[in-house]
Amino acid sequence: MRRLMVAAIAASTLILGMPVPASADPPAPATGSLPPGWSVAGRTLTWTSERPIPPGDAAVEFWSGDRLLGRAEGGADLRTFTLGKATPGALTDLQVRVGGRRVDAAAPKRAQRLAAPSIPAAAPAHPLDPGVPGPYATTSGEYTLPGLRLTGFPTPIEMQAVVVAPTGAPGKRPLALFLHGRHWTCFAGDDMSTISGEWPCPAGSQAVPSHRGYLQAQQLLASQGYVTVSISANAISAQDNDVADYGAQARSTLIRTHLAHWADWSGAKRGSAPAIVRAVPRADLSRVFLIGHSRGGEGVSRAALDSLTPPPAGADDYRGAVRWTIRGLLLIGPTAFGQNPQPDVPSATILPGCDGDVFDLQGQMYVDATRQVSAGRALHSALYVIGANHNYFNTEWTPGQASGPAFDDFWTEEPDPLCTAGAPTRLTPGQQQDVGATYIATAARLFVAGDDRARPLLDGSGVRAPSAGPARVLSHAIGANRSPAIIPGPGLSVRHAQLCDQVADDPATACLSTDGFFVGSPHFVRFTGPEPDRNAVKLSGTATATLRPAAPMPVAGATALALRLVVPPNAPATRFRVAVTDEHGRRAELGTATLTGVPGTAATTSYWAQEVRLPLPRGVRTVKDLEITPDGDGPAWLIDAWGWRPGTPASRPAALDRVDVGDLTVDEGDNGTRGYRIPVRSHGPRPAKVRLFLGDPAKATTSWVAELKPGRTTIEVPVSVAGNTTYGGDRSYPVTAKAIGSAVVGDYVGGVLSREDDPMPTFTVSPAVATAAEGAPLTWTLHLSAAADSPLYLLIVPQPPATGPELSSTDVDPEWFSAVSGRDPEPSRPLSGTGLEVFLEVAPGTTAVDVAIPTITDGLAEGDEHVRWQALVFPADFGDPIPVAAADGTLSD
Repeated sequence: MRRLMVAAIAASTLILGMPVPASADPPAPATGSLPPGWSVAGRTLTWTSERPIPPGDAAVEFWSGDRLLGRAEGGADLRTFTLGKATPGALTDLQVRVGGRRVDAAAPKRAQRLAAPSIPAAAPAHPLDPGVPGPYATTSGEYTLPGLRLTGFPTPIEMQAVVVAPTGAPGKRPLALFLHGRHWTCFAGDDMSTISGEWPCPAGSQAVPSHRGYLQAQQLLASQGYVTVSISANAISAQDNDVADYGAQARSTLIRTHLAHWADWSGAKRGSAPAIVRAVPRADLSRVFLIGHSRGGEGVSRAALDSLTPPPAGADDYRGAVRWTIRGLLLIGPTAFGQNPQPDVPSATILPGCDGDVFDLQGQMYVDATRQVSAGRALHSALYVIGANHNYFNTEWTPGQASGPAFDDFWTEEPDPLCTAGAPTRLTPGQQQDVGATYIATAARLFVAGDDRARPLLDGSGVRAPSAGPARVLSHAIGANRSPAIIPGPGLSVRHAQLCDQVADDPATACLSTDGFFVGSPHFVRFTGPEPDRNAVKLSGTATATLRPAAPMPVAGATALALRLVVPPNAPATRFRVAVTDEHGRRAELGTATLTGVPGTAATTSYWAQEVRLPLPRGVRTVKDLEITPDGDGPAWLIDAWGWRPGTPASRPAALDRVDVGDLTVDEGDNGTRGYRIPVRSHGPRPAKVRLFLGDPAKATTSWVAELKPGRTTIEVPVSVAGNTTYGGDRSYPVTAKAIGSAVVGDYVGGVLSREDDPMPTFTVSPAVATAAEGAPLTWTLHLSAAADSPLYLLIVPQPPATGPELSSTDVDPEWFSAVSGRDPEPSRPLSGTGLEVFLEVAPGTTAVDVAIPTITDGLAEGDEHVRWQALVFPADFGDPIPVAAADGTLSD
């Protein structure tokens, strides 16, 4: 049924959710009504989608304007999403966002229409092609071990994996471990109506074998001499929306537990290994390569972080020693909820240009968020794959290849010229899987085998791997042999351009308009709130921008200046003249770089930086000023600029501080303001910096940079909780942390939960029996014993009266009935049998609310008719509804 919530204002009169009209005209629609598809019921705020939305890796989030209410759980029908406990506050401008994109309403038209997308010219083929199979035959098999108990996960996590390894390969072989992302876990037939997110799978259904979806890449690596293992994580996928970090820590523990077993099996405990493990070469745990898809990508990044800087004692379900070395990561369409990658482990991140799940391409943060956090020796690469969606990198998520139901995650109401299946720019499943396997092998070749010939395929050098077929793969990178020349941020002087905020609430300072829903650039993805020192430079028109860092930046030894520049999607060729001036005042013209826009539509995230390089003359050892002169009509953005030289230095992980955010639960109190200090614990050998964010239900998120001293440190984040004697529900004050320099952040989210300790107001109604003649409203007043300091939500439900004939659907105003119930009043039927339910929001400070039922004169001789209704109130935290008052009414003929 359609349920409507409206704002109830003290001393006003409402007709069961609608203002009483001053005249006899039909009542107008309620101004505060919930949008169609929304309701409050039981313990939940519910939204029902018009189309199926299968379980995916991006979170389904409920928002009230710019306020995040929480993460919603999906129902078995793939259309119903419920939030069991929302932050107190008015439910206005309700929205549903998935991966940064709103899905409960059509996206607005862009203010600036994008040009038609076109396929860019193919890059030159690179002489080295890591996608070519190696010399070894392969063998495969599976193993299953006892389940793993993890904190916060009621159901044990399966320990199941598929192994593909070489035969006849000498000595110990490097180990590559794959981890899939969040997907539905069970199916019982061939159509989507049979899927579920349960674990273990119910009788009559079977598990989705997501861990078998990377066999092509496993076989390629195995033929090249790698022992590969792809592990299952269905139990985590079924439960990870119930933990604050979306399961990143759990996936890290699962990975490290498998690695611990492989360390045993490659040593003295080989005799107890599963048969498939004994049948293949021993694994070399000093050369481990991790591959993660979607939430699996965030999981492998967290495993690398936890391996180098273990969690504090008692804060981790893995308690063994670290007996492995992770040499590199390959992430496919990863989530980056935490935005805290390990900066010293090399990585390559695939960004699917037609990703319909992790739509905002937040995986870009595995490049950008490593910048200047550590020494910068590790290469971090982004690979923008034009025409690739999210799912098809896994064959078990691909229609026609999966053992169960599967679908194309890219979806729009109208055909998209870039990403709809069959478009010239859209990759087929086979082509996309070729891209995945080829670039997985490329990253392994560079990070694990140390073959620098593979680097140009990852670092923005503009070459392609022939085995990737016709796919257009764009790349850029930071780290390795780069030295910072221009890093936009505090201290950078900018003339004839704008130092803009990558994440901002103020449109005047934001680098890119949000178009009302999402920021179209993966570089500008939000973490928790605005970040004042996270900047880019916005270039406009043909003005020469002059950028001067606080001090001349050393670039000695660099052979080129590498710039990461963004131009609008589908922009025509735009030239940029570039010049530098050194600390001695010597100016050098570097030449001209030309960029065309990344193919994009309103349904893609395509404001992505491309790398351009211009030779640096000999003798340029510092950059005091950088001049950039565009020749295009539209804006452009400089993400950063680096002194570049070829080569990949060995990554040497630094001894970074580790920071973990704690939690605190307190009682609200009856008066005054109490200060609480959230423990943010740090331990490490050097001074470090983190940015801390503090949320407050009553005001905007604030942030600041905290400086950490060497050793063990506790940063006490002050949180003020005001006590009172009025009811308002629990309040959450979240604290999150993001590494800025010389630190990594493990548990990035915590905070204070203030528990309500005052009783809810009681309700009475007068009169007990309301009377009216046909054509006049039946009116009552609900009285609260005290005002609440957060909204309360009332549910009004008609019930059969104790005696006499019942008021019917055709005795009340037909427009009112249709607006409130979503049904036609015909045929006539008793109100208690129509499913009519009305929701009212009782605003803070309200102590009386008038409600009414509008009636009509029907010209029939019917005698007296009766109505009875029950009022129930939902607590501010959307707990179970509580019956609070009942009233009767009599309508005379």
